[in-house]
Amino acid sequence: MDSKDKQIQELTALVETLSATIKELQETAKGSQETINALKETVKELQETVKSSQETIKELRRQLGQDSHNSSKPPSGDGYKKPPRTRSQRVASGKKPGGQKGHKGANMSIPHAPDEFRTHFPEKCLTCPHLSECLENKSVFKCGEKRYTVEAEVVTKVIEHQSLKVDSCPCGETPGAGAFPEDVKAYVQYGSSVAVLVGLLSTYGAMSAMRIHVLIGGLLGVCLSTGTVVSMVKKCAKKVGPIMKKIKQLIENGDVGHFDESGARLGGGLCWVHSSSTPEYTYQTISKKRGKVGMDANGVLPNFHGVAMHDCWSPYWKYDGLLHAICNAHLLRELTGIEEFEPDHTWAFSFKALLRAMKKAKDRAVAKGKSGLSRSYLAKFSREYDLIMAVAEDECPEPPDPPRKKRGKKKKGKERALIERLIKLKDAVCLFIHDFKVPFDNNQAERDIRNIKTKVKVAGCFRSEGGAQNYLDVMSFLSTGIKHRISAFDALTAAFAENAEIVLQ
Repeated sequence: MDSKDKQIQELTALVETLSATIKELQETAKGSQETINALKETVKELQETVKSSQETIKELRRQLGQDSHNSSKPPSGDGYKKPPRTRSQRVASGKKPGGQKGHKGANMSIPHAPDEFRTHFPEKCLTCPHLSECLENKSVFKCGEKRYTVEAEVVTKVIEHQSLKVDSCPCGETPGAGAFPEDVKAYVQYGSSVAVLVGLLSTYGAMSAMRIHVLIGGLLGVCLSTGTVVSMVKKCAKKVGPIMKKIKQLIENGDVGHFDESGARLGGGLCWVHSSSTPEYTYQTISKKRGKVGMDANGVLPNFHGVAMHDCWSPYWKYDGLLHAICNAHLLRELTGIEEFEPDHTWAFSFKALLRAMKKAKDRAVAKGKSGLSRSYLAKFSREYDLIMAVAEDECPEPPDPPRKKRGKKKKGKERALIERLIKLKDAVCLFIHDFKVPFDNNQAERDIRNIKTKVKVAGCFRSEGGAQNYLDVMSFLSTGIKHRISAFDALTAAFAENAEIVLQ
């Protein structure tokens, strides 16, 4: 083999070696690229995890910072850590504290003529030897000043009912014995006044059966069992029962209705009180369901065709044939939460200012006797509304779709959900400036349903659904009476006198 062939063989071997080396390097590079791609995927997943963790931490912090002043949570959920009074949604009016000019005021008055007279002599006269002479001479002592004390005296009155019979009738007939009143059935029983007192303490007073047992025993010297207390409340509910249908119909036929729901303990579980009310009437029912099933059981919303004021909970929007108005007090609290948890976002502060400006404009118009705002005012508020929502869209845009499609709705967060709600429900938010019969907030419903929280706090849970409904019937009746300036005592006394319609007058 000559030197040329030998060089060719060496070059061929070198080429083969280099080819093998290149192939190995290519395989290594391929493997490295796959590793890099895998690491990129891992980094991407870790970034998503970090972002998700940050969102979770942010949400948990938001939940920890929530209370009744910056969310829809009721004040009863604040616990012992009450928010400072400076967090009120009210803004300074510049007026001095206390009664304002023109305020009528209230003072204590003497309910009737004095039942007892007591005289008080000068201290020196009490030791004077001429006191008896001065007392005989009526011109010595004169009344210089009068003061009155109103005392309470609780006494029991026992009425004996006698059924008379005729031993010898001059007419020669046998008329039999006199009939007892229909409500006098037992040998010894409690009268209607005791039932009224017990019913008021249990419902309006929110007392437990055991406390009523102790209190009545000390006041009247009678021993009421807890079972008797429950049966008396049931008797009160039976007396007011017929008028509840009329109250329900009057709310159904109203122009504006206020609706709300609140949880209460029933035995070992949770039930829901559904409240339908107006400034004149209150109608409340109990249900084991919170949503539309419970609202249908209440019976007002399915037959209501006016303006329904509520807190924007989704089941309310399932009712057609009526107008919806959103409670703007709820919105103010939610906007306050966004201000606190998203300090870089300005739209929430602007929207709160807009709501207050709209309310102020309406209040001024009402004070002047107007029935609506001018078109220019309405157009101005509408433009401001849309501009603020445009800013909100920029500050909190809709989040992008996740790289991996997950089941269920895409998470948007509280702020984004509120923005979309305000854009979609603009007419319901602003209805109060278009229709002056519609109030700014749903405080009427919240005041009417607050009694259930007081009752549960003081007396504990309800034992049965029937007992809870008895309580709600009586409270609805008393609330309606109070709205018509009839005291709770007079209203329930009238119900036992078969005059329950007094609360509608």
